[in-house]
Amino acid sequence: MSSITVIAKDGSKRTIEAQEGWSLMEIARDAGVAEIEGVCGGSMACATCHMVIHPDWAARVEAAGNEKTGEEEDMLDLAHQVRETSRLGCQIRMSDALDGLVFAVPGAKTDW
Repeated sequence: MSSITVIAKDGSKRTIEAQEGWSLMEIARDAGVAEIEGVCGGSMACATCHMVIHPDWAARVEAAGNEKTGEEEDMLDLAHQVRETSRLGCQIRMSDALDGLVFAVPGAKTDW
């Protein structure tokens, strides 16, 4: 099974199993990542699954069929602490191509 790494607000890292076909929001929420709520259930009607994709992974996420839409950009306008590689986790589907992906929760201490 694939895995993803989550960087918490304090900078600590946690690796969790990631089932192919699930959204990053579902994976993180079900793994107990408190900052990723997914209140709307993945219908892109909120920004509670906002995450910051590590810059080394941003192009790979899009190349794996997870392009950022204008609707997603509009929803990110409602989120706090948005950065260049911010995405809504509900809009990114896990695949083998994303095995090892790294993302940070909003406000996480990172050097990127």
